Amino acid sequence: MTFTFLLGVLRGNSPISPSVIKSFECTCSNGKLSTDTITALEDNQTFIISPYYDNRDDDKPMVRVLSIIHHQKVKKLYCYFCCSTDKSVQISEALLDKHSDRFAFPYVTTDLLCEEPPDCHAEYLSVHTSPSRKTHLPLFQIQNRNVKPFSANFTVCISTMFGNYSNVLQFIQTMEMYQILGAQRVMIYLNSCSPQMEKVMLYYIARGILEVVAWPIQRYLRPSKAWHHSVDPKDIGYYGQLATLNDCIYKNMYRTRFVLLNDIDEIILPFSHMSWGSLMESLQQQKPKDGIFLFENHIFPQTVPIDRSFSDISSWKDVPGYNILQYVYREPDRPNYFNARKMIVDPRKVIQTSVHSILKGYGHHVKVSLETALVYHCRGPLQKKLPKTKLIKDKTIWKHNASLIKNVNKVLNEISFQ
Repeated sequence: MTFTFLLGVLRGNSPISPSVIKSFECTCSNGKLSTDTITALEDNQTFIISPYYDNRDDDKPMVRVLSIIHHQKVKKLYCYFCCSTDKSVQISEALLDKHSDRFAFPYVTTDLLCEEPPDCHAEYLSVHTSPSRKTHLPLFQIQNRNVKPFSANFTVCISTMFGNYSNVLQFIQTMEMYQILGAQRVMIYLNSCSPQMEKVMLYYIARGILEVVAWPIQRYLRPSKAWHHSVDPKDIGYYGQLATLNDCIYKNMYRTRFVLLNDIDEIILPFSHMSWGSLMESLQQQKPKDGIFLFENHIFPQTVPIDRSFSDISSWKDVPGYNILQYVYREPDRPNYFNARKMIVDPRKVIQTSVHSILKGYGHHVKVSLETALVYHCRGPLQKKLPKTKLIKDKTIWKHNASLIKNVNKVLNEISFQ
């Protein structure tokens, strides 16, 4: 089941100067405002997500149009600025800044960098493949022009939820853990989920904690379930995961102090701190100029539950999914393998992000030590043949037992799955 509604610089390079067209047949009043998360252009090789005003480089304020394009076939694109000052349309050729992580898929997340025309305050723009388009164009509202005070200290960005996701119990536990640790907002890009998951999401939306962005990528491209084209040769990797993470960064650029980039089966767990707030205060005291913090990802395999019972969880047995309190054994790092990290970032320090690293940003990356925190990743095993005696017992999640059990029981009392 899929939601059918939404609730929720490059330095040293410059696009060409805008050319002004005062009497253009396609005025902005002709255009229809796009309300879709993904909008296909007429070439069916360019897909616009959203434009964001970006003035972090004082010398080159621009509009950064987040998009997905075919990495070879799309050569030129143009931004049509709808000037509110004199109702003219001004056109600027976009610089196509393709993200470096493409993993061999044909389609790549791309920033269309359009220099804002002088004396043209635009709230809307269109994107086209030609500088002489004369028919109606979809309009996009330029985001992030009006900056307001933060509405959250921590926002968790969850990339694409797909495959009719149905791990309800772990989802509820994770949502409650996020709040215990300090999240005020969670954003999920939803492709598909089970009816029970939809009910749970609606519950959290009503509480004002969850924002769901519809992500019907399969309408436009053949999405892969794998990270690399060689594993599953489709159009784009992991249902367009990279585009959603970047969109979430820019959506929250000026709404939140920090953004966490992780999956719904991952929790960044501090060891000596009880919350992300105190953790980040400590880290920023050590690294006051840096805003990108990377945490080691550790697998807690769902194939190795601990033999322990917990009180007051009798109502959990009828809820589909895994109980994370049962999984306190983690796999050791694999020698000679890339051991992934996940991130807490100051979004204003991020230009482009990948899944496990920032591709372009301001300041240095800080690798947080395992003694400080880790990513608790409760999923299927990576090292399937590893005996239990080789696993590391790590009960950090249990220090939140009392609050977690109480909060999950409250949620289950308020949601009926009958």
